[in-house]
Formats: sequence, C-alpha cells, structure tokens
Amino acid sequence: MTGQELHQLLLNKWGRSYDVQLRRTQGKVFLQIMWKYLEQASFPLSEAEYEEHMNAIATYLNGLGGTLQVQRHILETKERPRLGKAVSIPLDLGIRSSEWML
Repeated sequence: MTGQELHQLLLNKWGRSYDVQLRRTQGKVFLQIMWKYLEQASFPLSEAEYEEHMNAIATYLNGLGGTLQVQRHILETKERPRLGKAVSIPLDLGIRSSEWML
C-alpha cells in the first residue's frame, strides 16, 4: 500500500483526508484515524506534508505486515472519527510486535 492508496481509502470511506497515527498502548500497536483532517483550516500540515506523512505511515504498515488488516477494518467498520474520538485499528503483528515493545 502507498500513502496515496491509504489516503484514497480514507476519502472513499469518509469523504475526508483524516490524519492517521501509529500508537503503542498497553502492549499493543494501533493505527488511529484521528478526527482532524486536511480540509480543515486549522489542520497543522500542508498538503505536501500530509502526503509525506501518509507515505511514512504506509511504509511502516507495509514493513509490519498490517496493510490488509487496516484495509479490511476501514472497509468494514461502522465507526467514524469524531472530535476527541479516533477510530483505533488494532494491529496483530505476531512476532514483529516485540519490535515495538522496546
């Protein structure tokens, strides 16, 4: 998956270019789809910075083997990002999860 494909997945599902973050919480790794989005005037990144950020996240997802999990979750979820509430996608990284636990 490329950053552009991840961006398009978000646009197709929710119609907005949401911010995404990788987070480690309670020994698990999550991809969080945040409530802020590129089309907001207060969004802190430019379009070029957003594209670079999405490429970096996609590179991590590819390296960790989590792209199919993310695609499936986004397509199937009924949740949507809203103020103060991100959509959290747990990543089952198998043996690779130890890389994030250090």
